[in-house]
Amino acid sequence: MKIRGQRQCSECGHEWSYFDTGQVACPACGSLKSVGRGERKTHTDSAIELDLSAHQQALDAETDVSMIAEGLTTTLRDYIRQRGFLNGGTLQPPDDTLLSAAELLHAVDVLDRCRHPTDEARLYVTKLLGVANDGHRPTPNSVPTSLTTARGLAYTEVLSTFHQDFTKWITEESSVMDGSVQSVTEMQESDVSIHQLRERLDTHLTRSEALQGDIPVETSERFVIIARKLHHGVVNHDTDALETARMKLNSVSFDSPAAE
Repeated sequence: MKIRGQRQCSECGHEWSYFDTGQVACPACGSLKSVGRGERKTHTDSAIELDLSAHQQALDAETDVSMIAEGLTTTLRDYIRQRGFLNGGTLQPPDDTLLSAAELLHAVDVLDRCRHPTDEARLYVTKLLGVANDGHRPTPNSVPTSLTTARGLAYTEVLSTFHQDFTKWITEESSVMDGSVQSVTEMQESDVSIHQLRERLDTHLTRSEALQGDIPVETSERFVIIARKLHHGVVNHDTDALETARMKLNSVSFDSPAAE
């Protein structure tokens, strides 16, 4: 949605940025009466922070993820639901905290539905719980085979949302006539077409979604790299980054390494 993120309190005159705080109440006096200033900007993100400390402590006490699964998934869903990639009109890249939160959500679900989860899977979920809100992601080669679909589906969902916001951003930027947008337009018309790259990424993500995330972890990681290169390339007018995204798209595989 488009909002005026700069707010001025009607009671005390204090000014703050809703984009930065996510608060509709005045930080100075608590009043809910305020007026917006400046132009409206598209905003799909929020200032929410991921806090899993209570669940980490509970897991230490219970020693079994299934015992905390319900509360943990509620926290994760609430966090993911409020995250987006447009902050005050600025396009943000997919960050590790969001990716880990989404993976943890799906991994807990897989573990909860499995009648006989392996110790390796339990330990991985415990590890993921411990690092998720610190902005860390376990390496692809550390993901147990039984949880590759959890990572695949999680990354697919996050990056599909990124693709949607990316498309909104490109559309809005291209409708504004200024120098920076001209650069975006020129890149769209160059050999490294932003439109074509976006469409190819979307095609791959759609296929991954149809497969319910049952893709190699190397492919999941490649999707993240592609999305980040697209973000960097467009925001910073870096054609080299876009070329890297194109090459990564060319190397996407839905077959396991052993099957290649």
